[in-house]
Formats: sequence, structure tokens, C-alpha cells
Amino acid sequence: MPRVITFLIAIIFSLTLTSQERTAKEKDIKKVIATFFDGLHKGDSTIMKTTLHKDIKIQTTATNKKGEKTLKTETKSDLLTSVANKNEAHIYNEKLLSFDIKIDGNLASVWTPYEFYFNGTFSHCGANSFQLFNNNGKWEIIYLVDMRRRGNCKALKNKN
Repeated sequence: MPRVITFLIAIIFSLTLTSQERTAKEKDIKKVIATFFDGLHKGDSTIMKTTLHKDIKIQTTATNKKGEKTLKTETKSDLLTSVANKNEAHIYNEKLLSFDIKIDGNLASVWTPYEFYFNGTFSHCGANSFQLFNNNGKWEIIYLVDMRRRGNCKALKNKN
């Protein structure tokens, strides 16, 4: 009987440590994404750059006015240049509605539905899909694709 109790205590202890480790990883991943958006909102490409892997891939998907689905690819340099050249009078606010984080070893996937406001006025909504790589202790964004929608954002809110 004492062996069974010892075994159960060991399992509970192990599960607690695993849960704490996962929570710490999720916190670190959320911090990377928060830092990315802090740089975007401030127009500070230096802040954003700290979150990006050197070989990041960046894409945007949307539906154009003709109803056609589009996919645009942007370079890391283009993204950072556009953020650095942001008009200081413009206020960007991307409000993340939720985080769905999946982690397996050194790979993490994060889904973040959002609403985007420009100068305090609603502009569009959609979702971001981040892929992160744990680069020897530092989580870095290796892939970012966002979907932009001008209408039907109510459906997005109802899913969260």
C-alpha cells in the first residue's frame, strides 16, 4: 500500500510540474506576441524585430472587392520599414480577442482573432496565425499570416 501512495504522489507531482512548465511557456509566448504588437502600435520596428526570427515568412489573406481570395507575401524588411515609417499621427490598435496556444517541444502555434482600429475607428477584423520556434531558450516568430475581413465581424465575436 505505501508503494501505491508513493507512486500516486509521484504522478501528481509530475503532472503539476508539467502543467507549471506549460503555463510558463504560454506566458513567454504571449509576451513575444505582446511585444510584437507593442512595436506595431508604437511604430517601433526595433521592438518588433526582437520578436522575429531572421527567416520569418509573413503573409496576408483577404477577399478583394471582386470577391476573389488573395494572398500577399511580405518580406521582414518590408514589414519593419513600413512600421518604422508609420505616420506618428496615426494610431494603430489591434485588439486581440483571445489566444489559442498549442505547444510541442520547440514549436508553438498561436491563433489570435482580432479587431483593428485606426485612429480610434474600427477598420477591420480577422485572425492572426503565429508559428513560433524556441531558438535555444528564446521564442521567435517564424511565420505570421493574418486574415483581414471588412464585414461580418459579428460572427468572429460570437466564436470567442
